[in-house]
Amino acid sequence: MNYLAHLLLSGPEARWRLGGLLGDFVKGPLHGERPAAIEAGIRLHRRIDAATAAHEAYRVALQVPDPRWRRYAGIALDIWFDHLLAQNWRQWHPLDLEDFCTGCWRDFRSDRRYIPPRAMAFIDRAEQLKLLQNYRQERVAGLTLERIGQRLRRPVALQEMLPELNAGREQLEHNFNALMTDLNLKAARFRQHYSGSDKP
Repeated sequence: MNYLAHLLLSGPEARWRLGGLLGDFVKGPLHGERPAAIEAGIRLHRRIDAATAAHEAYRVALQVPDPRWRRYAGIALDIWFDHLLAQNWRQWHPLDLEDFCTGCWRDFRSDRRYIPPRAMAFIDRAEQLKLLQNYRQERVAGLTLERIGQRLRRPVALQEMLPELNAGREQLEHNFNALMTDLNLKAARFRQHYSGSDKP
């Protein structure tokens, strides 16, 4: 799952959401360098990634692109699933997507001292370009894939996967809905368990 999905699955607390975002930027063991809620959000991010990789609906979705893309299918699905989430946002969250994103960026700035420079640069760019809101547009999903492909050690034109993702939209929407439904339940249980114990 990608940024928007992780923010949603992190729940309503600002520091959990920040941890959900930082899961893509903070690697290795967590030793309490950040507030407990931020580190809990990072742990939840890692649980979500593991649960996604093991989920049958995700495994089926990986088969949609042509086998020549198999090495990069997971990258493409991360972006495409955020595209589907943004398009159907009100199915998953009561708040308008614009208001949700604006609130996240505002809340995160009060914890700026805990945000690594790369993550802060992403937040600044996402806010300025309304990146997550614009994931609703297929064009933006394609541009994101292109940008990621250019950053690979051996650049790959990942945007060329877009026609295949679009052709498989109905199948991928079904896979995404099944996956997101289960992840919502797992994330809620994790947050509830964490709040009631000293350990995640």
